[in-house]
Amino acid sequence: MRPPSARCWATLPTTAGAPAISRYFWGFRLHAIFAPDGTPRAFTLTSPKRDEREVGLELLARTRRAGGETLLGDKGYAGRDFALKVSELDATIVRPRRKDEPGRRVHLAPIRQRIESIFWTLKDLLTLERHGARTLPGIRERILQRFLCLTACIVLNHQLGRPSRALVDYVA
Repeated sequence: MRPPSARCWATLPTTAGAPAISRYFWGFRLHAIFAPDGTPRAFTLTSPKRDEREVGLELLARTRRAGGETLLGDKGYAGRDFALKVSELDATIVRPRRKDEPGRRVHLAPIRQRIESIFWTLKDLLTLERHGARTLPGIRERILQRFLCLTACIVLNHQLGRPSRALVDYVA
């Protein structure tokens, strides 16, 4: 079923499977790179059918960095070619081991918890999933508002000497 404003979006959002949760969705996929303190560094909206590794490389290439960064990703960022391209961009990808891969990997659960909390903040406190946009420029504007709000809160917390992601006081 398409939303009432589907004519505005006709060629952009698509239906795609979400293998991790075994269901389909209609719309866009938001890809982002965050600093360890939760500050957004780069983000983009794409079709859910686009390969996340391809999008990740594009985001990494356009992100201003010092070099030598370590990127944390999920199991979807697997592959020798991808790891080689990331290293060519002077970064390293670290991700959980897939079931079909031998050996052991770094224990990422505590760090993954931080990543998930950043997404939870955007979805819940900053209402990213309930944006209410009806046009492509509208959704871009509303996503940008949420990311700017998150960045402003983190910068203010740094200036006040508070934990970077203590945002409840700003939204309550």
